[in-house]
Amino acid sequence: MKKAIALDCREMKDRDSLHTYLAQMLEFPAWYGRNLDALFDLLTELGPTRLVLDHACVLEEGEPYGRAVLETLRDAADSNPHLELTVLD
Repeated sequence: MKKAIALDCREMKDRDSLHTYLAQMLEFPAWYGRNLDALFDLLTELGPTRLVLDHACVLEEGEPYGRAVLETLRDAADSNPHLELTVLD
């Protein structure tokens, strides 16, 4: 059974808050690099997990970094057969 994690994209206001929120919610290790490469690496190592992004429009319509994060999440889900991504507006 997949572990489900709901992520509220409204908590991802800027780069720093985004990485802090993801690290907390996904229980990343203290050495998490807080960049897109590190995010991708850790997401592709997750076991059975379902990420539900609520209010994803915040990332899609916000600054370019938010769109890059969304793309990184999608790429990681494509690369990791144990990771499922559900995107809600």
